[in-house]
Amino acid sequence: MAQIVYKKEWNPTVIEMRVEAPLVAAKARAGQFIILRVDEEGERIPLTVAGYDRAAGTVKIIFQVVGATTMKLAQKAVGDCIPDFVGPLGVPTETDGLRKVCLIGGGVGCAIALPVAEELHRLGCEVTSIVGFRNRDLLILEDEFRACSDRLTIMTDDGSYGEKGNVTVPLSALLSAGETFDRVIAIGPLVMMKFVVAACRPFAVPVTVAMNPIMIDGTGMCGCCRLSLVRDGKRITKFACVDGPDFNGYEVDFDEAMSRSRMYADFEKQAREKTCNLYKKAEGRD
Repeated sequence: MAQIVYKKEWNPTVIEMRVEAPLVAAKARAGQFIILRVDEEGERIPLTVAGYDRAAGTVKIIFQVVGATTMKLAQKAVGDCIPDFVGPLGVPTETDGLRKVCLIGGGVGCAIALPVAEELHRLGCEVTSIVGFRNRDLLILEDEFRACSDRLTIMTDDGSYGEKGNVTVPLSALLSAGETFDRVIAIGPLVMMKFVVAACRPFAVPVTVAMNPIMIDGTGMCGCCRLSLVRDGKRITKFACVDGPDFNGYEVDFDEAMSRSRMYADFEKQAREKTCNLYKKAEGRD
């Protein structure tokens, strides 16, 4: 059992929790993830480690309420327990030797990008952060990014905060002006990462993307998180849970990844509606 010791609602759909999990906190590194279940009959879902406190033995997770499991998790309060909280899993983000990095975060993906930015900053790397949201109401972690970034640009689709447009606008402007980076790291929606890679390609800037496909066991046995990479003209299969979640953005078949991400959309919608109706009945709102 992992007890919830802190909870914060960043906005109506994004929630932060700090969970007492000393064994996970002792070994967690930026870029890794955990797999949890909210009850004994629940599905397993991966959530990236958004931070950790080794001394306190706590792990921070930030998640968006998008399906039945995250809806159930959002209903839990401080003092409640998560029965299964396993990790850290995956390969930590590569940070050694990087001196100048542009970090791109989109939406709730910024919760994944933040610990990477913090680790790079701690190592003395010059960090340029570009984060994007649909609108001002969905903005999260601004102060935290400012604290670990040498430059921070905030983008909103509707221009309600920061600059109007998507994250590739300032990225392309920097690269076109002659700015160079040891690496661009993109974390967010698949379509965002696909276009970040496209923006970097003419400049041959190394790009790392963080993939978060459907997972079940987190050990590479089930095969659900498989990705297709194109390397030296050959297609190869990798598993995000054990080979990733970080991959060379130029090698990822994003179209296939997006297609696979939609495979269970109808099932997820039905599960969410069922869970939502259960909560409404419990509250006498049916």
